[in-house]
Amino acid sequence: MTKPATRIQKRNQAAILSAGLDIFSQYGFRGSTLDQIADAAGLSKPNLLYYFSSKEAIHAALLDRLLADWLDPLQALDAQGDPVREILAYAKRKLALSKDYPRESRLFANEILQGAPRIESILRHDLKALVDEKAAVIQGWADAGKIAPVDPYHLIFSIWALTQHYADFDVQVRAVLGDRAPYDGAAVFLDMLYRKLLTP
Repeated sequence: MTKPATRIQKRNQAAILSAGLDIFSQYGFRGSTLDQIADAAGLSKPNLLYYFSSKEAIHAALLDRLLADWLDPLQALDAQGDPVREILAYAKRKLALSKDYPRESRLFANEILQGAPRIESILRHDLKALVDEKAAVIQGWADAGKIAPVDPYHLIFSIWALTQHYADFDVQVRAVLGDRAPYDGAAVFLDMLYRKLLTP
């Protein structure tokens, strides 16, 4: 029987994962090293290796945690709800993820840019199945005249692009906006955009 982790072990594991998230989201998997993660966590490399056997193990733990959170907003889209309200709520949830978890968004983006070698199977199975399911719901709403005709897959892609942009291109957004807070007005704009697009 495995002993439960002590308070110090939990603290160190959390520090390693947080440091790994910082390093991987900044440098990508290939550009990151265990030494960088150990330094950022305030631990020695041997101490880090006591908790995680490799860079791959830290990255895998972060991706596992991320993917569960990443799928939740789309899973919450309710086929029985008001179509426009449900789609707008989905966009709002995705924008909130971008705002509240920018490092996780960049971790995911870096993995995709590298060809998704560690999560391709999940993308082709879990993610695809979920998107197919919700695309069918959206198509059903369009066919019933409850929303304007729209390609459901490209609608979902556009929501991903317009929300995750704020996290993945944070430096560019802040450079252009100057003193304005990056998310000021974003939710209002997305609401207006998709409401006009979707209203029959």
